[in-house]
Amino acid sequence: MKILFVANRFPFPPFRGDKLKIYNLSKRLSGKHKLVLATFTQDNLDLENKDKLDSIFSQKYLVHLPKWKSILQILFNFWSGIPFQVAYFKSNTFKNELKKIIANEKPDVVHVQHIRMAQYLKYLQNTPAILDLPDAFSLYWKRRIEKEKNIFVKWFNKIEYHRLLKYEKVLNDYNMSLVCSEEDCDYLKNEQNIKNLNLLHNGVDLDTFTTTIHDYSHNHTILFTGNMNYAPNVDAVIFFCEKILPKVRLEFPTVNFIIAGQKPVKKVIDLESEFIEVTGFVEDISVYYNKASVVVAPLRFGAGTQNKVLEALAMGVPVVCSNIGFNGLGIQNGEGAFMETEEDGFSNKIIQLLNSQELRKNTGEKGKEIIRKKFDWNVLALKLENYFEEIKK
Repeated sequence: MKILFVANRFPFPPFRGDKLKIYNLSKRLSGKHKLVLATFTQDNLDLENKDKLDSIFSQKYLVHLPKWKSILQILFNFWSGIPFQVAYFKSNTFKNELKKIIANEKPDVVHVQHIRMAQYLKYLQNTPAILDLPDAFSLYWKRRIEKEKNIFVKWFNKIEYHRLLKYEKVLNDYNMSLVCSEEDCDYLKNEQNIKNLNLLHNGVDLDTFTTTIHDYSHNHTILFTGNMNYAPNVDAVIFFCEKILPKVRLEFPTVNFIIAGQKPVKKVIDLESEFIEVTGFVEDISVYYNKASVVVAPLRFGAGTQNKVLEALAMGVPVVCSNIGFNGLGIQNGEGAFMETEEDGFSNKIIQLLNSQELRKNTGEKGKEIIRKKFDWNVLALKLENYFEEIKK
């Protein structure tokens, strides 16, 4: 097959969720199929890395969309009723380029990533197409509204939420739409009446996040990972430091909390202390998983599945997470991760894990097995290949 990938961001380096998925799926499909990429470049880093994907894609069509142009698009479309994040990626240049790509490349199928790029369906000239979503966006924004305290931010979030509620109906226009969690799939079917949904989990690169034996003898390090300018992550670490970590430290006064991830905002940097470390960008995050006794994901809003949880499970590290990090996994409590939704339950589960090397080991080993069966990128790439074959018929 010739497969056209239409992505909202240049998928290298693969250090964030939307880039990670495209990179890993296309890397594995490139051995059997001819792949073409159409996407935006937004900054100098994208331009510097434009040749890094030559071994995966036979052709790359790149349209430069600087942030100032995206901001102008939001202003121009403020009263249009379309979601702001869709307006951010609106581009006449990209629209015209896509028409030429379809005419010249004649792909068999198209993979469109993110609801932000769903607007380009009408330029695919009836080529069978899949829309692949990281999460159910209206659900994500609904949860943001519930946790937001700033009245002006809450007002903005409500506008985006109501626009997304209407715009998500675009999923029904595609031959198939994919989401990465059972929770999001159920929400879109039951609340948004989306008919053509299937599941494609986020995955883990088992070459990077190896399943070697984790050292379960230490019990002094709690880890949180993720992009630290992402609102759910910022909220999660502040909440953890204020409400949960003090309770854990009453039982384990020497425990350290590491916040590992790129682009930490000032609110996160200000959390640093003698027992809280903020690393900033980490080249090899697996090093920090190896150091961790327990990984935490106390997210209070968001949707989809969390890469931080999947990576920890792959490394055999026990996880304590909220329903946001857990519900989309389709696993039982204790199969690598424990779900806790209350502050006391969350802190008590961490304390229980820090108190028991045997519990840490049993939980971690169950997590590794789950990842191998359900979340290996090789397994998921084969599943996506089967979805392409299905829409071609």
